[in-house]
Amino acid sequence: MVRTVGYLGPQGTYCEEAVLHLYGKNDVCLQPFTGIDDAIRAVGSGEVDESIVPVENSLEGSVNITLDTMAHDVNLYITKEIVLPVKHNLLTKKGSEEIAVIVSHPQALAQCRKTLGNLYPKAKLKPVESTAAAARIVATSDGLCAAVGSLRAGEFNGLTVAASNIQDSASNSTRFIGLQRQPIVCAPGNCKTTLVCQIHGEHPGSLYNLLGEFAQRQVNLMRIESRPARTGLGMYIFFLDIEGSATESNIAAAVSAIEEKCLWYKNLGSYPVYHVAK
Repeated sequence: MVRTVGYLGPQGTYCEEAVLHLYGKNDVCLQPFTGIDDAIRAVGSGEVDESIVPVENSLEGSVNITLDTMAHDVNLYITKEIVLPVKHNLLTKKGSEEIAVIVSHPQALAQCRKTLGNLYPKAKLKPVESTAAAARIVATSDGLCAAVGSLRAGEFNGLTVAASNIQDSASNSTRFIGLQRQPIVCAPGNCKTTLVCQIHGEHPGSLYNLLGEFAQRQVNLMRIESRPARTGLGMYIFFLDIEGSATESNIAAAVSAIEEKCLWYKNLGSYPVYHVAK
């Protein structure tokens, strides 16, 4: 049976590019979705076997809709991560000279804010649902707007590259994760373990005591981030990324200790990490 993989569409998004790096063109049936939360919920409902969604960008930080949907709306597991270098291009209709509006996904616009300000200081920046959708808008426009997107999106829509590599930093990259209904067993190596939890925030030293469980077991905490718990103002949950797999004894012990100290807890799984060469 052919595996079905959802992603943030339409064709030509960086998310699709990440899927193609993972699976190629012929190994799976690709299912685009108009929203990140739609792609995630489709896994939970069984509409697709897996979805690949963005979770963090090196310039603009975390993708909050991904974090919040994972924490509050579904019970899924992270089964892989792929880090993709992101090279943005300014895409226009052939023959366009005057640009009044530049459209793209909000994160893409933010990643190119300084460059776009220098190139087109009078142009209005307009956010849309994806970089590929932005390319489609430009393809059907009057020629006065441009899109920030990938070369693939430009090719799909017959657009011209007016400027390439317009991201504000050469180190621009995005982390994408694969979500499935069941966890995988991840052997030690190039992998991570992700937890999400809520602690007794009204008790002094609660976070310090939590982090101490990692320190005393020589477990490397790679990332910690808070998000609203949705239970009241000033209440937060924490996402914790740990270097390594829960099959390692020190990590398993730390994870168990963390669970005991939390008001609410989810283990989102251990998973391999892949990097696409720049």
